[in-house]
Amino acid sequence: MAVHNQELSPGRRLAWLRLLRSQNVGPALFRDLLDHFGSAEAALEALPGLARRGGRRRIRIFPVAEAEAELAAADACSARLIASCEAAYPAALAALAEPPPLIYLLGDESLLQHPAVAMVGARNASATARRFARTLAGELGDAGLIVTSGLARGIDTAAHQSALASGTVAVLAGGVDHVYPAENQPLYEEICAQGAVLSERPMGLSPQARDFPRRNRLISGLALGVVVVEAALRSGSLITARYALEQGREVFAVPGSPLDPRARGCNQLLRDGAVLTETAADICEILQPMIARGADAVSTPAARSGPARRAPPATAASPVGVSAAGPISIESDGAAQDRLIGLLGPTPVEVDELVRQAQLTPATVITILLELELAGRIHRHPGNRVSIS
Repeated sequence: MAVHNQELSPGRRLAWLRLLRSQNVGPALFRDLLDHFGSAEAALEALPGLARRGGRRRIRIFPVAEAEAELAAADACSARLIASCEAAYPAALAALAEPPPLIYLLGDESLLQHPAVAMVGARNASATARRFARTLAGELGDAGLIVTSGLARGIDTAAHQSALASGTVAVLAGGVDHVYPAENQPLYEEICAQGAVLSERPMGLSPQARDFPRRNRLISGLALGVVVVEAALRSGSLITARYALEQGREVFAVPGSPLDPRARGCNQLLRDGAVLTETAADICEILQPMIARGADAVSTPAARSGPARRAPPATAASPVGVSAAGPISIESDGAAQDRLIGLLGPTPVEVDELVRQAQLTPATVITILLELELAGRIHRHPGNRVSIS
């Protein structure tokens, strides 16, 4: 999946979608399955056996008919489904430890390859903050930067509106064809016509509360840095800032009055080391070295956030079932599984540490973890760590 120039055939695209939408398969497990089996088609065939060995009698594999219906809905609204191995996929997202394998896009896909800055803030933003957001987004656009945000009320809306002429990308928590909030329907249509709208969620999906943090992770992941204009101490904007730090992105904060609770989140970010931001020049000064590096800039920041969650080198080069020494068994033995489960607890532990303590081969450990994850018995965590469910 590290390859970034392979166009999927219609059949392979359908298989990718079916695998990603199958029960218990998220971005991290999707990548592991593709690494191990070499193709989505082979992984789909292996899912029932893997889940059964992990302790789940049955697992729902996304039906062909439902996948075809989803793709038909995308065609109906001219949305394109882009895979992480394709050239049109955003380089900034591809540099993340766990990029979404598939994204839907409406609008100008070329914007996804330009350097971007995310702007987020309060939905109930003050008039002063909205005016500042409009000014800042316009200045960033004049400097050649794309502005990404989440199409929410307040700061998001102000940033998108001001950046329409220079380039803006809206990341949605629901389906790319589902506008939220509904009052932003006119703005959504303008962005579709002049900018780009992106989502990793299924077509037609109405967003739930749990979907917004996932959306925030993509807003920061698309950008070189995140600017928080106005935010309370407990807000989605601070979640976006946290993701930015985890992804190795820069965090900028606009100072606000200590008398306004909507400014406390920004002021806290400043105390924690965010870049104090009063003009676009404050942002451009920090980002200019990354912009000058071009495509390399999106991989360097991500590398600072810690080790990407990768399979151990012994198994990364070949699908499970093939090795330099010849065929190996995909099936884990019960004693090995019991030994590994005995080492797991609620506290996340690195996979490499499990390999050392279990005294099993990396291939065996990775296979058992695949089985347990498909059965819903373990959780994945950043930094190649796992815990028991």
